[in-house]
Amino acid sequence: MDQVYLFGIASQRSSWLANRQTVVAENIANASTPGYTSKDISSFSEVLDTTGLQLSQSSDMHLASLGRQRGADTTVSENSWDVRHSGNSVMLEQEMLKAGEISRSYALNTSVMKAFQRLLIMSVKG
Repeated sequence: MDQVYLFGIASQRSSWLANRQTVVAENIANASTPGYTSKDISSFSEVLDTTGLQLSQSSDMHLASLGRQRGADTTVSENSWDVRHSGNSVMLEQEMLKAGEISRSYALNTSVMKAFQRLLIMSVKG
């Protein structure tokens, strides 16, 4: 039986969400600091791309992974909605939307982990 990496990926996503929440909290804390620019971290899909996980083939009849094709990547530029006269680019509304997104993602991540854990426990108990 192959190893199941779901718990590792879910743990890595939880760490990524905690780091992103820290960055959003720093942005909110510096909302009135002159010259402060809003920050964000790279997306979780970019973090997963750096791990180098490869799909395995159990048969030569299976299709190989084509990887990312050119033109399929979408780059989202993280522009703030507004820049104030003081040079500060933090918008509290935007940061609160990010915080809500992080909260929902964390709740989804933990519910998937709980469901998978229950599935494993049921399969072991029989």
